[in-house]
Amino acid sequence: MQTSNYLPQDSFLDSLLNTQTARLGRVFANPEKYRLQIIYTRIDRDAQNTPHCTNFTYRLDKNTYFYPASTIKLAATALALEKLNDLSIQGLDRHTPMFTGSMPGATPAALTDASSPSGFPSIGNYIKKILLVSDNDAFNRLYEFIGQEAFNKSLWAKGYPGAQVRHRVGVSGISPEKNRYTNPITFRRGRKVIYQQPGLYSPLTFSPRHDQMGKAYYNEQNELVETPMDASEKNRICLADLHNILKSIIFPDLVTKSQRFRLNDGDYGFLYHCMSAQPEESEQPTFDSAAFHHNYVKFLLFGAEKNNNISGNVRSFNKPGWAYGTLTDVAYIADFAHRIEFMLSTTVYVNDNTGILSDENYQFKQIGEPFMQALGELIYNYERQRPRIYRPDLSRFKIDYSNKIF
Repeated sequence: MQTSNYLPQDSFLDSLLNTQTARLGRVFANPEKYRLQIIYTRIDRDAQNTPHCTNFTYRLDKNTYFYPASTIKLAATALALEKLNDLSIQGLDRHTPMFTGSMPGATPAALTDASSPSGFPSIGNYIKKILLVSDNDAFNRLYEFIGQEAFNKSLWAKGYPGAQVRHRVGVSGISPEKNRYTNPITFRRGRKVIYQQPGLYSPLTFSPRHDQMGKAYYNEQNELVETPMDASEKNRICLADLHNILKSIIFPDLVTKSQRFRLNDGDYGFLYHCMSAQPEESEQPTFDSAAFHHNYVKFLLFGAEKNNNISGNVRSFNKPGWAYGTLTDVAYIADFAHRIEFMLSTTVYVNDNTGILSDENYQFKQIGEPFMQALGELIYNYERQRPRIYRPDLSRFKIDYSNKIF
């Protein structure tokens, strides 16, 4: 087993990327403009099927800020399951109905959920919606369950001291101070209260930052402010940390006990199912296929292309994020037919309109998604042809997707 050690730009990956400059297009031609960062993890198995990881990077820089958007939701899914295990209360699990009280000025109460098998919200159903379609409200409910203080302290203790998760996502007008508060929550089966959590306040002190985004932005009054957007109180996590969080979920035995999420085999299986399933492979919740097509959250290799019908034997266990012109995807990709596997993470800034933020005029589909498809294809094709002494046994990740209620 090898620990993660991210070195400066790697000559191997640089050389490999340079074999497909035309296919990688304008992003690779001007990586500084597009703030490109890449991590590729080559995985080799030994005779006992133990994975050994070798990391290759391109322009990786933990000090360069990018808005992580929904990528932070992957940590929330693991931390929510971890908290359930730590509470260790009989009758409390990911299926237990979860009733969230309102918080004026932040989020309303969540007392029903028509998309859930029970008709009520639950940790499990929130996780499904996060990983299948990147639902924002579902993340906010897990953020409220975990609590801002515990969320950050847990990540710091697991070896991610630079991470800062400071706010809910997809909602505007909530002040940094208000985001320190989280709603009261009750878990109940019928009339029986299983667990109650009062509203919490986070007194956490964050390390000061001076992060900025863009050259100008539209404020909440839709007024153009011709200065960079202050991002010093927005969520922050570097690409290497996102990559390692994914690694700790996919390969928990490859990280130290302190880095590992406190999950059981059922938790891991549930996360693998949700991370790799496509929206149409879920019955509860059910998603509108016109809005959430089968590659909706699959960027690397699949390119988020509705008509990209890559074989079902190839699956991406991933969590992407896209906002403020930044597109990021963190993925473990497995091909069960050819028995290959690799990890690939990248972030790219696609905002060619002179750097203005919040005008929703980003080039995710025109530039970002095609680049991610091309990058994924390059690494996948390399993996298809590179020699291996031992082919991996990938049965741990083989999912029966006919079970649409999971």
